[in-house]
Amino acid sequence: MNHFLIVFLGGGIGAALRHAVNRLAFHIWPAFPAGTMIVNIFGSLAMGLLVGIFAATPSLSQHTRLFLATGVLGGFTTFSTFSLDALTLWERGAYGAWLFYVGISVVLSLLATAAGFLISRNF
Repeated sequence: MNHFLIVFLGGGIGAALRHAVNRLAFHIWPAFPAGTMIVNIFGSLAMGLLVGIFAATPSLSQHTRLFLATGVLGGFTTFSTFSLDALTLWERGAYGAWLFYVGISVVLSLLATAAGFLISRNF
């Protein structure tokens, strides 16, 4: 099966799950972005679990890995990928790169979101 199709199918499932969590959380906490927070935390936990399972089970196919990690979790939350990348840098002992990656990613992502919002307001 084509790698892109596998990721596409998993991504659709992940996005639908994210939507379901966001809807449920909104009904419980309408004034707080609890859905996003829950998705990011759970997605990061799930990514860590998957990576551990993948490492312990080298017989799992690349298709399975793509479907679950890149597809389902990528559609559920990209924060899980960010968390894994940061953890990988930390595990390698690349503390300076870790600090740069985490700091720049968070600060520039927030600034980029604000910039996009401000730009869109002017159209």
